[in-house]
Amino acid sequence: MLGRLYFVGKARIIEWRKAAPSPLILVFGSEEYFSSTAIRRIRDQLKAAEPSLEIYQVEANEYVAGDLVNMISPSLFSDPKLVIINGVERCSDALIEDGKSIQIEDLIDTTIVFQHAGTSTRGKALLDVIRSNDDAIEIACAKLQDKDKSAFVTSHFAEAGRKIAQSAVRALVDAFGNDIPELAAACDQLLADSAEQVDEALVDRYFGGRVEATAFNVFDKAIEGYGGEALVLLRHALQTGDDPIRIIGGIANGLKRMAMIMHDPRANGATLGVSDWVFNNKIKKSLNGWDDEGMIRVLQALADADAAAKGAERQPEYRLEQLVLLISNRGRA
Repeated sequence: MLGRLYFVGKARIIEWRKAAPSPLILVFGSEEYFSSTAIRRIRDQLKAAEPSLEIYQVEANEYVAGDLVNMISPSLFSDPKLVIINGVERCSDALIEDGKSIQIEDLIDTTIVFQHAGTSTRGKALLDVIRSNDDAIEIACAKLQDKDKSAFVTSHFAEAGRKIAQSAVRALVDAFGNDIPELAAACDQLLADSAEQVDEALVDRYFGGRVEATAFNVFDKAIEGYGGEALVLLRHALQTGDDPIRIIGGIANGLKRMAMIMHDPRANGATLGVSDWVFNNKIKKSLNGWDDEGMIRVLQALADADAAAKGAERQPEYRLEQLVLLISNRGRA
C-alpha cells in the first residue's frame, strides 16, 4: 500500500473502529466508509463531552496560508475545537508548510484530523512529520479486500453485541459485498431487528428481492417527472447503504450535461461523448419544459444537498429528497 512505502515514524496505528479523540490524528486510506466513520466517531465523542465544540472543516486543496494558526488559536470563551482537513492528497503547498510546523503543546483542547486517501504521494512531507510524532495517531482505512469482507460483517455484529450465522454473513457479502457502505447499512438494518441471532432466513426476508436503486435510476425517474417513483428509489438506496454524497454526485453529472447543452444549438452527441441517438432521444429530450430559473433553483438545491451530506446538517436525506422533487417539477417550487 502506498503509505507503507514511506512510513518512517512513531505514530501509533489503530484501526478505524477504535477511532477516538487525540490532539493530532492522521486518517489514512482509500476506503471512504472507514475514514468517514472514524472521523464521525471522533466528532461525536468530542461533541458528547463538550456540546460547545467548535468544528472547522477544510478542503485541503482550498487551504490558505495561516488558516491553521487561526483555527487552533484559543477562542474568546476557550471552547474546545475540532479541525478536519479533508483530501490531503490534493493539498496546497501552504497546508504542507503550516501542517509541518504544528507543535503538540500548542493544541490545547484542540483536535486536528488530517484525512489522506493514499491515492497519491502528494503531502508526503506532511505525512512523514505526523508519522514521526510520538503523540500522533494514525487511523488505518485501507481498502477492504474480498477475503476480509466476512470478517468485517462479523465484527460489525460483534461490536453491537449480536450474533450472526456464517450462512447469513455469506449471504450479506454476496448481496452487498461490492459496496462497503451498502454492506454496513444492510448490517445496521438487521441489527434493528429484535431477533436473537441473525440467520440466512432473516437476511432473505429483508433483502431477498432488493431493488437496484442507483443514483442514475433516481435521476432518470426524477427527470422524467416521476417524483414519487424517484423518491421510492432514493429511500431504498439510502436504507440499503448507498452514500448520499455518491447519489448527489450522480445527479450532479446528469444536471451538468443538461446545463452544458441548454443554450447550445450546435450541441450534439460528440459534445457529451455519447451517441447521437442517446443525445437526441434522452438527454436533449429531458430539457423539455425547463427554463433558466428552474435550472438555477435546482443547481442551488444541489449545492445545498451536497453541503448537507458533507456535514452541514444533521439530516442530509431531507435536502436530497427536496432536490429530487424539485428536479421532477423541472425546477418549479
